[in-house]
Amino acid sequence: MDFAGQLLGVLSLQAMDKYNVEKDIAAYIKKEFDKKYNPTWHCVVGRNFGSYVTHETKHFLYFYMGQMAVLLFKSG
Repeated sequence: MDFAGQLLGVLSLQAMDKYNVEKDIAAYIKKEFDKKYNPTWHCVVGRNFGSYVTHETKHFLYFYMGQMAVLLFKSG
C-alpha cells in the first residue's frame, strides 16, 4: 500500500472515532486530502452504495473498514 493509502486508513480511523454520521466522516477525509494533496478530492462513505466515477489516473482509493466502505478519488 502506498503512502496515500496508509494515510487514508489513518484518517478514516480518526474520522470514525470523531464522527458518527457518514456524511461527516466523508467530509473530514475529503478536507484532509484536499489539504495534503491539493483539491479536488471526493469522498463517499457508507455501508451500501454504488458508484460510477471519472477520476485522475492513480488517484482512486477504495477499501472497507469493518462494514464501512470508503471511496476516495480526485477529479477536477
